[in-house]
Amino acid sequence: MEREWVAEESVLIDAAPAAVYAAVTDLRRMTDWSPELFSVWVRGPVDVGTRFVGFNRIGARVWFTTCEVTAAVPGEVFAFRVSSFGMPVAVWGYRIEGVGPNTTRLTEYWHDLRRDTRGAALVSLLGRVFTGVPAERRAEVNRRGMRRTLEGVKAAVETGRVSAG
Repeated sequence: MEREWVAEESVLIDAAPAAVYAAVTDLRRMTDWSPELFSVWVRGPVDVGTRFVGFNRIGARVWFTTCEVTAAVPGEVFAFRVSSFGMPVAVWGYRIEGVGPNTTRLTEYWHDLRRDTRGAALVSLLGRVFTGVPAERRAEVNRRGMRRTLEGVKAAVETGRVSAG
């Protein structure tokens, strides 16, 4: 299987971009929707430069990552860089596009950074040890997780279980 370095999934949500942005930037609420993330440690408001720790789980395997917000434009984009033991792992993000009256396309994306960097092979090995997912399958696993996350965000926003910030 050839390794994929980028993955993304999208969903249409019956809500304004501001409400969708509020949902994806509420990092603690992401634990309600993500199949891997079970806890987040973050202090203060979420903006460019905010650092946080994500605690993840697949089955009995548990690991954490350190993250830094790299883009935070209300109603447009939210992204963060993920590292493990100081080495780059990935960029995760959300593009938010108003596509009609009260309709928003939310796209979740992932870019694998474990290439052409110091320690890339080590981080890939650690990823497999901690998650049980070989690097060659990470994009496939992430796409499945993205679909679940996006459907959870959609349901929460459309039913009013999140505020517009």
